[in-house]
Amino acid sequence: MKNIAVFLLSAVLLSACKQEKSKTSDDGTKVLSTTKDLSFKVNKIDTTNLPAALKYEGNIKNAVRWQDNAGDNIVITTETGHYINPKFKHENEDSSDAELFAYHYIISGDEAKQTWKVYDYISDCPVEIAAYFVKNTFNVTDLNKNGIAEIWLMYKTTCHGDVSPLQMKVIMYEGKEKYAMRGENKVMLETSEGKEKFIGGEFKFDANFEKAPKIFKEFALNLWNKNIMQKWGDDN
Repeated sequence: MKNIAVFLLSAVLLSACKQEKSKTSDDGTKVLSTTKDLSFKVNKIDTTNLPAALKYEGNIKNAVRWQDNAGDNIVITTETGHYINPKFKHENEDSSDAELFAYHYIISGDEAKQTWKVYDYISDCPVEIAAYFVKNTFNVTDLNKNGIAEIWLMYKTTCHGDVSPLQMKVIMYEGKEKYAMRGENKVMLETSEGKEKFIGGEFKFDANFEKAPKIFKEFALNLWNKNIMQKWGDDN
């Protein structure tokens, strides 16, 4: 009898686990993250059905929503790609611009309050230009388990006509508090003797990261090291 009870309990737990993996939000959007490290669910948003109160520039790369101790949150990240922006001064006929944005909103009814915005760009560039978020690095976490999400962004910018390193940044927000890690990626060059030579890879934490919990710095360093090598053809 005891064995039957254990079997039935195991079956119930297995069924619950399977249901958890396939959960969707009330509006039918797929759950982005249901990891045990989060006390809240982060859902992808149908970008054709964003709240009308949200204002943004560029083309959406990520759009997510969740509820935590700060309220009902939405974050979207966008890129413009290469284009000519009339707000910039252009010295060369062949030059172009590229911009990227990230926005955080707290939603209350039909209202959306923007709490922070990340903006970076390259302008008037006559050679290779880039301003893009690094693939698969956008994250929403609660590493310090305080019920308020940390939003992680990583992106690269450049204007160059050679194989020099790109500027690279990790930006993290917890509430309105900003943390930044700035530097450049690493590229491999071949010397005249046919040997491999690496340049770039340096970074610096800002003051907030320097005094941040160890778990924040470890997460940032892991992102950095996973994406430090330039993979040609991987640019957005």
